[in-house]
Amino acid sequence: MKKIVLLYCIVVTFLLGVDAELDIVRKGSIIPTIGVSVTNKSMDADLAKKIKDVLEQDFSVSGHFHVEDVTLKSDSIRSSFDFFNPAYSKLDLVLLLEIKNSLNNAIVVDVSLQDINSKITKLLTTYQIGNQKRYPFLAHKIAIGINNELKAPSIDWMDRFILISKYTSSKKSEIIVADYTLTYQQVVVNGGLNIFPKWANKEQTSFYYTTFDKLYPTLIKQDLYSRKSEKILYSDGMAICSDVSKNGNKLLVTLAPNGQPDIYEYNLLTKEKERITKYSGIDVGANYLGNEDKIVFVSDRLGKANIFSQSIGANNIQRLVYHGQNNTQATAYNNYIIYSGREEGRSNFNLYLISTENNNLKKLTSSGANQFPKFSQDGESVLYVKNQGGKSSLGIIRLDYNKHFLFPLNIGKIQSIDW
Repeated sequence: MKKIVLLYCIVVTFLLGVDAELDIVRKGSIIPTIGVSVTNKSMDADLAKKIKDVLEQDFSVSGHFHVEDVTLKSDSIRSSFDFFNPAYSKLDLVLLLEIKNSLNNAIVVDVSLQDINSKITKLLTTYQIGNQKRYPFLAHKIAIGINNELKAPSIDWMDRFILISKYTSSKKSEIIVADYTLTYQQVVVNGGLNIFPKWANKEQTSFYYTTFDKLYPTLIKQDLYSRKSEKILYSDGMAICSDVSKNGNKLLVTLAPNGQPDIYEYNLLTKEKERITKYSGIDVGANYLGNEDKIVFVSDRLGKANIFSQSIGANNIQRLVYHGQNNTQATAYNNYIIYSGREEGRSNFNLYLISTENNNLKKLTSSGANQFPKFSQDGESVLYVKNQGGKSSLGIIRLDYNKHFLFPLNIGKIQSIDW
């Protein structure tokens, strides 16, 4: 057991583009200014204010809107709208919210989108969600709907769950699902040491995680809704799932049956595993690259942690990064890779974007310990963990807009994440 704990500590310590311009043109301005207001007829003013706050965050994070904090007066969402009100002089769009009565703890919200420039109502529709605790996701759905109405680039990633392993005390952690702002949080695994969660499918209906509450480190798969779980595999030293194939049938796992961690591909259908790396040191944290015939991973084979690629079934190992002295935690989207690295002579870990097709290097962060980067499904945003001043935050980078946002975790410390 001492050997297992020591190896785990070593690996955790070890782990520790071209810009595009948005093209939304409205009446001579590139990005429209929007104001969000709750009507006087709204049935729950406190809840409406919470939804309004999350919506304004969403619009700002999207990069597609300027958000103006305004207090507008409107009796009802279906009342005649005064487009000539001087209060709207700085706005291109006004979004009105009105919460209606609903049964069984659900929320029903009427929304209307008013185009101040064209003097027309662009949208009048209703959104609903079955659980009031999930009101942030209702706000995200509204933001996505407004964004789509204006034919702006997709922000569908806002509606996805974030998986987080969070330390709660010594050798104790729990796994939670959250929205990207951390406004919504729900514990799905607790008790013991449960780490490195990974979504099992793109639908986010089940996930993998590693537990240390058994004789050996064990990889568990759990259904998000039924909470039913099954043991997938275990290893004497380590058993961590770092990536899942697009069809969900194969896993990239780090196992250490002989004391040193290597990368394996595990076939869920045949229950067989293929060893990919065969180095006597540390190989960890693999992600599929390109069309999933290659992997990108972290290794100390040059004496310090660095980023490498290798074809599955071959030994054509290639070094990908020639910058920094301790490069860890890589994530991949098509031929793009983001990794966490420490520059020589500095203590901060920053995120860097590289391409396997050229030598371009782009620095994405500048302070703190920035770790566990994860691409969004469309590759346009990056989720990561920032540890600074003894606190953990979820960070969002909007790659095409050079925008960064931080959402602090108020209680506990983030161990790892998946998107």
